[in-house]
Amino acid sequence: MDLSKKFWEADLSDIRRGYYIDVQKQTQSLSQVPALASALASAKSYVCLICGAVFEKGIIYPMEGVLYEAERAVQAHIAAEHGSLFEYLLGVAASSGGITELQSELLRQFHQGTDDAEIAKLLGQGSTSTVRNHRFKLREKEKQAKVYLALMSLVGKQEGADALVGVHRGAKMVDERYVFTEKEKEQIIHKYFEDNGQGPLIDWPSKEKRRVAVVQHISAKFEPGRQYTEKEVNEILKQVYELDYVILRRYLIEYGFLDRTRDGSSYWVKL
Repeated sequence: MDLSKKFWEADLSDIRRGYYIDVQKQTQSLSQVPALASALASAKSYVCLICGAVFEKGIIYPMEGVLYEAERAVQAHIAAEHGSLFEYLLGVAASSGGITELQSELLRQFHQGTDDAEIAKLLGQGSTSTVRNHRFKLREKEKQAKVYLALMSLVGKQEGADALVGVHRGAKMVDERYVFTEKEKEQIIHKYFEDNGQGPLIDWPSKEKRRVAVVQHISAKFEPGRQYTEKEVNEILKQVYELDYVILRRYLIEYGFLDRTRDGSSYWVKL
């Protein structure tokens, strides 16, 4: 599952709640049990957009002494494992360059219900009228964003082979390095990996854009939500590029695909 792709392709309503509903059609024939056909025509599960945790409908999930059905379970999971969804989305917006540091803090204070006079004092914005001017501009950006989303949804249907590769949520800086199509990525993977991308890395690219595509491909070997020791990371990367697995580890961190503790004792997929 490509979590970044799922996240960026999710509906606004799904992003706001932090999970999406996955409905998969059953492959087995139901012709012999017509009475169950409608009930078993599809399997529904609720998938966390942050880490990919799956909660299947029909299963009861115990959490801290409480039993939850699937949809309530994914909601409880997000609150327990990821904390404030607002803060998570704020971090995504800031890291992708969508909002400035000041706008980020203003949105945080608006979300907390802080009055304009207090915000002006906290952020050194001079007066309440200045804060209200910021609020007005953010509301205008919201209106513009709605129109932009509608336009891009229509454009997206026409992109075809020229569809751009989605930028992963952990990207530290989004720039021209990430501007390449799915077709171009496929060509890069076939060129730099044996067995059309299934085998080891043949050579380390010199061009930055190709490095991003190569490292993105390698990042899929790590499971979201799992903690890895440095030894485990090295063992995985040695299978990809034994000649210089350290450079792969370095760029997985530098490009924001993996994160780690300061002492390097633990690594994980950056969500």
